[in-house]
Amino acid sequence: MAERRVENVMTANPRSVDPETDVAEAARILRDENVGSLPVVRDGRVTGIVTDRDLAIRVLAEGRDPRSTRVADVVSGEPVTVRADQDLDEALRLMAHHQLRRLIVVEDSDRLVGILAQADVALTGDEERAGEVVEEISRPTD
Repeated sequence: MAERRVENVMTANPRSVDPETDVAEAARILRDENVGSLPVVRDGRVTGIVTDRDLAIRVLAEGRDPRSTRVADVVSGEPVTVRADQDLDEALRLMAHHQLRRLIVVEDSDRLVGILAQADVALTGDEERAGEVVEEISRPTD
């Protein structure tokens, strides 16, 4: 069996947004790309990730104006990243440990090259491993 690396299952060259992008534009990109998250990139380096949930909880639920609220104001904390050449099982353990459905894939000095999503793992055909990851990600925290 070929070596299982992140780069073999990740989504390459995902859309991203600048921290100064307004959240209305970020929401349009999420819709148009049919994705649930966007890496946030400034000066070629990943600084965070913004999700559809961030927009719902931190903008809509708080009654903020999506046109004047910037992505930087609602972005999730420090991004959890993996390298493209990293072993897939290591990346899956990282997903489970942090209870994340997606990881940002970087090279060099945090340069965005892809996203590894829970769905990408399911598409590898390893249903048992994908199920384990989903179970770990979904486990309630104390």
